[in-house]
Amino acid sequence: MTLFQIAAIFLGLVGAAGWVNARFLHWPSAAAMVLAGTLNAGLLMLFVRVFPGAGGAELVQAISGVDFPQAVLGYLLAFLLFAGAMQVDLAELRRRRLSIWSLATLGVLASTLIVGAGLWLAAHLLGLRLSLPWAFVFGALISPTDPIAVLAAVRRGRLSKLLEVVLQGEALFNDGVGIVVFTAALAVAVGGGVQPLHAISAVAIQALGGLALGIASGWLMIRVLRAIDDYAVEVALSLALATGVYAVAQAIGVSGPISVVAAGLLIGDQGLKTAMSETTRRYVRGFWTLVDEILNALLFMLLGLELLVIPFNLRLAGLWAAAVVLVLAARFAVVLPWGAYFQFRRKERYAGLVLGWGGLHGALSLALALSVPRSDTQPLILSTTYAVVIFSIVAQGLTFGRVADWHAAGREPS
Repeated sequence: MTLFQIAAIFLGLVGAAGWVNARFLHWPSAAAMVLAGTLNAGLLMLFVRVFPGAGGAELVQAISGVDFPQAVLGYLLAFLLFAGAMQVDLAELRRRRLSIWSLATLGVLASTLIVGAGLWLAAHLLGLRLSLPWAFVFGALISPTDPIAVLAAVRRGRLSKLLEVVLQGEALFNDGVGIVVFTAALAVAVGGGVQPLHAISAVAIQALGGLALGIASGWLMIRVLRAIDDYAVEVALSLALATGVYAVAQAIGVSGPISVVAAGLLIGDQGLKTAMSETTRRYVRGFWTLVDEILNALLFMLLGLELLVIPFNLRLAGLWAAAVVLVLAARFAVVLPWGAYFQFRRKERYAGLVLGWGGLHGALSLALALSVPRSDTQPLILSTTYAVVIFSIVAQGLTFGRVADWHAAGREPS
């Protein structure tokens, strides 16, 4: 199949699933698309088995040939993070910077250790072969919350501005940290070794370097936008900024996700307020809203279709269940101190529950798992990651709105 034919099939599936969801189900888009993708993958596998000569095998091969890690980390992440960052209240994010940065850095590290150690122990008890370094690789790739899934969930929930910004900010910034921690853990697991001080300095350099690049690029673009008033050109320039800052960050070795988030925050705040006319603001917001919604749907449909390439072994079902529990336990252990603070000092009812249940995991974790080199441990890592991601997007995603309603109904006035 040609690339155009594959794209046509994907977009057709996204459009059909979106119509069914909008017409009948009214579910969060992420959950609806993942379930639709998983269902289509299952039906396709059944079709190939029942009608082996009907051409279904070619479609399976085409879908299996999609480089999911490259699609997420190399292409889609830049657009989705920029679009998501433009929706965040920058002034409120600055006020909550301590909680956001502690969750995005120390929270990721703590979750990596808890999940890694717990999974290693669970595998040992279940009689499965999993070394401690590989368990920490899983802990590192599953610990960052997924900004795409989190931002979609937050938009549907009735959250206070405080909790909304904390969830948004953490999800936007912990990707860069998570990728660096994953890289360090993977180096240890494959025998390359890494020194703790070197790993810490690498995290700091990539995070701060990405932040500086994003801020500098964003402010420069704002000055450029102030010199003109042409909505088509300004939309194109915002698109160039999102792609350009991500590409430059990758080229110079700093965090692409953090750099594009920083640039998006500035354009979404100062850029819209001071550098654009009302007509341009309407077009820029509309353009990035559509980019966010369409690419979100496409990404989660593709995530569901990845069922075709995930090696499943029912002997690992016990480990999958243990991983789901461990990831949730680690998430609540990390956020409960801040949840308690917000509840008792800021009068935010159910703050710990909202922060814990709202920490969804998604496409980024699966992309990192699929980038793990082939080994005896890779099938275990892949299938366990997929199980946790599907549970998170479907179970947590479908019920987060109810948790947000509890929070809204019980919230005390500030």
